[in-house]
Amino acid sequence: MHRIKLTDHLILIFGVLFLLLPIWVVFASSTHRPETILNQGLQFWIGDYFWETYSAVLFDNTGFTEAVNAVLMLKNSLILGLGFSVGKILISTIAAYAIVYFRFPAGSFFFWIIFSSLLLPLEVRIIPSYEVVSKLGMLNSYTGLILPLIASATATFFFRQFYKSVPEEILEAARIDGAGPFRFFVDILLPLSKTMIAAIFIIMFVVGWNQYLWPILMTTDESYFTVVMGIKQILNDLEGNRIPQYNKALALSFLAMLPPVMVVLIFQRWFVKGLVESEK
Repeated sequence: MHRIKLTDHLILIFGVLFLLLPIWVVFASSTHRPETILNQGLQFWIGDYFWETYSAVLFDNTGFTEAVNAVLMLKNSLILGLGFSVGKILISTIAAYAIVYFRFPAGSFFFWIIFSSLLLPLEVRIIPSYEVVSKLGMLNSYTGLILPLIASATATFFFRQFYKSVPEEILEAARIDGAGPFRFFVDILLPLSKTMIAAIFIIMFVVGWNQYLWPILMTTDESYFTVVMGIKQILNDLEGNRIPQYNKALALSFLAMLPPVMVVLIFQRWFVKGLVESEK
């Protein structure tokens, strides 16, 4: 029995090291000069240019207008990630609540119409979405970045399945106590859904944080660039000797990983619990 436990731990440790190795290589390589990376490839040991590289990435302005840095791009990505996730949760919880608890003609039909939108990913509907946003004058704005993306058939489906698993006795007890639809939703249904909300929040935050195609189409003003766009922008900026700034791109990539990892670590317990409850 002890031998089996030791083997299990060794397998887990090996898996953790295997997953952390690429992250370590990115961090270690970012502390070297771009010439070193160009001539010798990725590095496995920390170099002597940690502070120089990360201070330049965080605070030195770059881009065509020389008016954007990593702090601004991280802020834009944070706004996009939070707006994306919170907006999807608000829309999805309300839509799922209406579908499950309100009896109206063709309710199931409309739900499957919503669910069928999963067959139309962003890449398929991006041109008409851009045209609508352009006509509404929301280009180069946080509203234009977030609003067209918050409708979520996936989150609506998960909340619908969760609400259908809530016992009818809870609804009947709420009616006896005189709770109306709004009070039942806010005081009873949402607290019961907190683990599901946490799980959906993590997934949607990571998806919103990693958005690239939609922001690059929506923004021409560099002050709205996200951190994912900034990685590509740094590679496009060449130094005087025409060497791509690989170290700065790797440093920005490492910084871009930190907020999603922090969110996952903070909500990890609720995330796992929400996924398990959604399967029951």
